[in-house]
Amino acid sequence: PELIFSSSYSNGTTVYQGDNRFSLKNIQFFQNRLEYRLKDKFFIRAYATNENAGDSYDPYFTALLMQRTNKTTGGWQGDYVKYWRDNYEPQIYAGGYPKLITTYNEQTGAFTSSFDQVAADKWLKDNNEKLVNWHSITANFADTSRMTQNQGLGGLLPGTKEFNDKFKQITGNVSSKRDVENPGTRFFDLSALYHIHGEYKKKLKSANAFIDEYTIGANGRMYRPNSRGSIFYDTAGTRITVSEFGVYGGVQKRFWNNKMIANATLRLDKNQNFSLLASPAASLIYKPNTKDFIRLTFSSAIRNPTLSDQYLYLNVGRAILAGNLNGFNNLYPVKDFVDFLDNKDLAKLEAAKFNIAAIVPEKVKTAEIGYRTTLGEKVYVDMGYYFSFYKDFLGYKIGIESDFDPLIKLPQNTTVYRVAANSQNVVTTQGFSIGTSYFFKKNYAVNANYSWNKLNKQFKDDPIIPAFNTPEHKYNIGFSGSEIKVTDNTVMGFNFNYKWIKGFTYEGSPQFTGAIPSYDMVDGQINFGFKKIDSSIKIGGSNLLNNKVFQVYGGPRIGRLVYVAFIYDMKKKSN
Repeated sequence: PELIFSSSYSNGTTVYQGDNRFSLKNIQFFQNRLEYRLKDKFFIRAYATNENAGDSYDPYFTALLMQRTNKTTGGWQGDYVKYWRDNYEPQIYAGGYPKLITTYNEQTGAFTSSFDQVAADKWLKDNNEKLVNWHSITANFADTSRMTQNQGLGGLLPGTKEFNDKFKQITGNVSSKRDVENPGTRFFDLSALYHIHGEYKKKLKSANAFIDEYTIGANGRMYRPNSRGSIFYDTAGTRITVSEFGVYGGVQKRFWNNKMIANATLRLDKNQNFSLLASPAASLIYKPNTKDFIRLTFSSAIRNPTLSDQYLYLNVGRAILAGNLNGFNNLYPVKDFVDFLDNKDLAKLEAAKFNIAAIVPEKVKTAEIGYRTTLGEKVYVDMGYYFSFYKDFLGYKIGIESDFDPLIKLPQNTTVYRVAANSQNVVTTQGFSIGTSYFFKKNYAVNANYSWNKLNKQFKDDPIIPAFNTPEHKYNIGFSGSEIKVTDNTVMGFNFNYKWIKGFTYEGSPQFTGAIPSYDMVDGQINFGFKKIDSSIKIGGSNLLNNKVFQVYGGPRIGRLVYVAFIYDMKKKSN
C-alpha cells in the first residue's frame, strides 16, 4: 500500500475567454491531497482546492464604464442625432431622397401614408460612399463633443492622470458589480472545493462464481464559493454552500472462453439542490478471434448544473449572465421587444411574455456500437457510431426585463438576461468516427482519422441556446517514425500531423456568439535519444505553418507555438 501526501501551489497572469473575456491578474491556486491506495485493489483520497482571483477584472465591462464616464449612452446618441439632423438631413432630401407623404381624409377621418421605396433604394445605392463619410464625421463629433460633462474629466484620454485614476477606481472596486452607484469590475474570489472519493475492487477466483469481479465506490463534494457578489449571488453577507454525493457499483463477467465480456454498472447521485438520480449502464464486448472486437454499449448519465448555472450573476455590459436556481418570470423575447420598438404595440409585446423554469440536471442516454480489427498484419482499423438522447438539455435562454413610460410608452429600466435553462424538448446528438493506422518497415506508420458529430435540434418553438460548440466534421492525417537508428548510441523519432476542422457556430455570452471559420494546421515533433547518457531531446511545435486561426469566437488568433525539451532519465543501473 502507498500513502501519498501532496501539496501544490501555482500563480499566473493571463487572459481567459469564457462567458466573457477576463483579465486574470495574479491569480493563485492551492491544492492539498491525501491518498491511501493499493494498486488494482482500493484507494481513498481527499483533496481541497482553494483559489484567489488576485487583481483579476473584466476588461469589456471596464471599457463600457470608462465610456459612460466620458459620456452617457443617451448623451452620445443625442449629440449624434442633433448633428445629423442639422447638417446632413437637409442635404439628403435636397438630393432627391423621397419623403413620407401623409394625407388626411376628412370624410373618413383617417390618415394614409405613402412612400416611394424604389426611389429610396436607388438613392441609397447611388450615395452609399457619401453616407459612410457623413456617418463617420457625425460619430466623431459625438465622440468628442461635451466630453467634460462628468466631473470635468477632460475626456479621459488614455495616458492621462484622470484616465489612470478612473481606471484604478473601476478595476479596484470589489464591493459588488451590481452596485449601481459605484460599480466595479474587479473580481473577488476566495472560493474553495473539498472532495473525498473511495473505491474498492475485488476479483473472484472461483470458477463457479456468478461474476468475475466487482467494483464499489462513493464520493462526496462540497463547494464553497466566495465572491462578495462580484461573480455569484453571494452579496450582503450571503454565503453559498453546495454539497453533493454519489455511490456506484459495477460487475463484470466473462463467457465462452473469454470471447464475451459483459459489464453492468449503476450510479446514484444526489445534489442538495436537486433530486436523487440513477445512472445505469451496460456493455457487451465480443471477441471471436484475436483480431476482431465488436462492442455494444448502453449508458446513461446525469450532468448537474454547475455553480454558474445555479448561482451566477455577472454583468458583462450587454447583458447579465444569470444562474437559475429559482426560475425567471415575465421576460420579453428579444425579437418581440425589437419589433415593439418599431410598432409600439405594447399589448402584443405583453402577450409574448414568457417564464423560464428553474434549472434541473441534464440526463442523457447513449447507445453505441463499435468494431475494431486488424487487416493482415499492418493495418489497424477502429470505428464506432453513437446516438444520444438528452432530456432537460442544458443551455441558455435570453430574455428582457423592462418597464415602460406610461405616457410615451418607451422602454425604461431595461435589462437583458442570459439565463441558464433546460430545453423543453428531447434533444438528440449522433456521431461517427473511424481511425486507421498502417505500419510498415517496422519503424514507420501512417495514420488517419475522421469524426462526425451532429446536434439534432429542430424545434422552432424552443428558444434554448445549446452551446454545443462542436465542429460537425474534422479529420487528421499523420506520419510517424520511432526508434530509427542513427548511430549505435543514438535513435530518433518523429511525428507530423495535419488536421482540418470544419467551421461551426460558437455560442457563448451575447457578445461572444458567432461563426468560427473552417481552419487547418500542421503539428510536428522530432526527437533524438542518446542511450549512453540516458537522455533525449525533443523539438516540435503546433501550427508549424503559422496559419493564424480562431478557435473561440471573440478570442485571439492562435499561431505557431514551438518548444524544445531536454529529458534525463535516472535509470537504475543493473550489475
